[in-house]
Amino acid sequence: MNAYPGPALVTLATALLLFACAAYVGRCRIKFGIQAPATSGHPQFEIAYRIQMNTLENTVAFLPVLWVCAFYLSSLWATVLGGAWLLGRVWYALAYARDPKTRGKGFLVSMLAFGALALGGAWGVLRGLLA
Repeated sequence: MNAYPGPALVTLATALLLFACAAYVGRCRIKFGIQAPATSGHPQFEIAYRIQMNTLENTVAFLPVLWVCAFYLSSLWATVLGGAWLLGRVWYALAYARDPKTRGKGFLVSMLAFGALALGGAWGVLRGLLA
């Protein structure tokens, strides 16, 4: 696995992002007195919860395409596009926390990076099958 330090770093950073999102939900639970297992209450808590869930949902799809792209196309391109996805998700989360109406650009960056990873990975797999 020493040939894949970039995608591994992106994976670790993604895990850190997930942890940060969960911590934000926890802080909002305490600040606004939202007892588990409730998932609604104060609007800022609901925003924090949606940031966490949306990020988790996207991560489930992102990690496989990151690694397929790294294995079958290019570790470098997987790292670059994975980093773009990660930056887009951070942008999305920060914008959503400030004002939900402004989350679109971060979402777009992450979705474009995801699409490029998926297409790159698919191309690499198909190229390998046809070789």
